[in-house]
Amino acid sequence: MGFYEELVVPYCIELGCGMKVLNPEREKVSAGLTGIVLEIGFGSGLNLPYLPRAVTHLLAVDPSEKARELGKRRVEAASCPLEYIGLDAARIATGDRCADSALSTFTLCTIPDVARALREVKRILKPGGRLHFLEHGRAPDAGVARWQERLNGLQRAIFGGCNLTRDIPALLRETGFALEGLEAGYFPGMPRTHSYLLNGVAVSV
Repeated sequence: MGFYEELVVPYCIELGCGMKVLNPEREKVSAGLTGIVLEIGFGSGLNLPYLPRAVTHLLAVDPSEKARELGKRRVEAASCPLEYIGLDAARIATGDRCADSALSTFTLCTIPDVARALREVKRILKPGGRLHFLEHGRAPDAGVARWQERLNGLQRAIFGGCNLTRDIPALLRETGFALEGLEAGYFPGMPRTHSYLLNGVAVSV
């Protein structure tokens, strides 16, 4: 990664994704996680305070060393052991079927080869394992979606490759997940182009 992506973008993400109004969504998406959890897009550990006690170990994947630095205090206060196992969610250096659950928050929008990353998550999950996700994505309203298309290039340039236009449910289905639960809608107080949030669980089938 270049200077901007490594040293500037992590602060932008910390400010944007770390807004307190999102904390209830993080708590909701983390509910039900158990055992060994794989988290892609770990970042600065914004989900750590909301992990249930049933989580015994966290396998963290994230490309940014600066984000890890920003999250040092959260990691030190974590309720379970944490292990960094890779930088690229599309190429995770761990064995098959070794995680009970997986977690992704505001990550599937950014990974360049998101389909490959989801296949990696599926590979690492035990049969029937669940991927808990909190993401933003393509809006169902045609007018909003058109604006997302117009703004997507600028969004990608400023926020380290983040896309406004990805159809998250479709990506999950196409890579072998079945949606078990999904809440979707515009998050209040934010532009609709950026606030169509999807909070749900997908089962590896």
